[in-house]
Amino acid sequence: MFLKVKNINIATGGPLIAILNCKDANKLNLQEGDRILLKKGKKEIIAPINITDLSHPKEGQIGLYSELSTVLKTTNGQKLKIKPTHIPKSIELIRKKLDGTILTKKEIKIIVKDLIENDLTEIELTYFVAGCYNKDLTKKETEYFTKAAIKHGTKLKLNKKLIVDKHSPGGVPNNRTTMLITPILAAAGLTIAKTSSRAITSPSGTVDTMEVLAKVKFSVKEIKNIVKKTKGCIVWGSGTELAGGDEKLIHVRHPLKLDPEGLMIASILSKKASVGSTHILLDFPIGKTAKIKSVKEAKKLKKKFVDLGKKLGMKIKGIITDGSEPIGNGIGPALEARDILYILRRDNKAPKDLEEKAISMANKIFKMTKTKKDAKKILESGLAYKKMKEIIKAQRGKASIKPEEISIGKYNYSVKSSRTGKVKEIDNKKITRIARTAGAPSDKEAGIYLYKHKKSKVKRGEKLFTIYSNSRDKLNRAKLISKQVIRIK
Repeated sequence: MFLKVKNINIATGGPLIAILNCKDANKLNLQEGDRILLKKGKKEIIAPINITDLSHPKEGQIGLYSELSTVLKTTNGQKLKIKPTHIPKSIELIRKKLDGTILTKKEIKIIVKDLIENDLTEIELTYFVAGCYNKDLTKKETEYFTKAAIKHGTKLKLNKKLIVDKHSPGGVPNNRTTMLITPILAAAGLTIAKTSSRAITSPSGTVDTMEVLAKVKFSVKEIKNIVKKTKGCIVWGSGTELAGGDEKLIHVRHPLKLDPEGLMIASILSKKASVGSTHILLDFPIGKTAKIKSVKEAKKLKKKFVDLGKKLGMKIKGIITDGSEPIGNGIGPALEARDILYILRRDNKAPKDLEEKAISMANKIFKMTKTKKDAKKILESGLAYKKMKEIIKAQRGKASIKPEEISIGKYNYSVKSSRTGKVKEIDNKKITRIARTAGAPSDKEAGIYLYKHKKSKVKRGEKLFTIYSNSRDKLNRAKLISKQVIRIK
């Protein structure tokens, strides 16, 4: 059957989906969710369908959501040949995972292939993530998934024998060491092509914060040129073809804040492999209200990364750090970006805990790579700031921007201490919840500025933290949950 194209300027968020009029669907004996093969010249695409009894598209037309029309490069009125086709085999395999079955190498390859080729809908991917959450990927399944993602994704070929990287599974607000370590290492002459994700459960991810200062979405060719020019970059890995399919899984993990361990490891290491990373430092912050609760848990996770890294030809070192409270003062994209600039510019407002942690981690990478450099000297000399400005400029940002020029939420509310004493505990989860309720990370200007850390002396009536938002309603909701976040004795 030939149908005329009706391009629909609406995005699905990834999946390639077409719409048929119910009369045409009946002629082809198709039901909602069935797949069709669309052919335009030599180009063939398989897409699931929605069916409508409305007049758009009309009988004889096929509606194409923007992702599908972009891939096929269609114009309105153009004729496409369509015919019913099979349901992807991965649907049956996803059902197996939901039942708790351990998948084979071949089965995981099929799922990853269908994922990357956009043959799975968002609902189908959600079921896969739920299956992995209910019964996590085994060690072997994680290895198969990682290798399949690397194989099907695009590679950033930098032709360097040594490419460094660092990562943290997260769980601690701010902890934005990447944005300090990257310019320090690049200023020392090391190559670091840092690809990161957006926040899933936190008030900001590295990319969300970097986006305050510069663009983060680039093609593989553009990333290569940035790294060639500056030795480093901080970009959105899932915004490229690198380690394809990862962003689709992140997108469906986000609403319920699901982060299955196996998928997390596969996501991180496939991204590292896609940029050719050879030496990686992993930071595992632990704390009662952090993502990782104990040293035992951190050691177990570290071993999984190190073991899989060896199979991928990577040298991985894991460090266990204090995650009992936020690292830095600003929490939320704009406030975190201010912290980074304060440190790089050697401003007296710089949070010392974040600075010291970044220096320590950078020096560990120097040791791993046998590079005779001192991170503190690079930072104090201004070389790291100079390098960061080069990276920001190369990523089409304003290199000369000052911390105070970064806008923060126009509405604010300060939480004050009800007693005099010393800070004993700060709840990471509640801090995260407040910042996200205020609008972070989608509202980059929303978040929290923390005035006190553990062991800080506090007087009654003194500010503990300030919440920022661009919405009065969101600020009011954040205020309601702002009690008992900081324990003082």
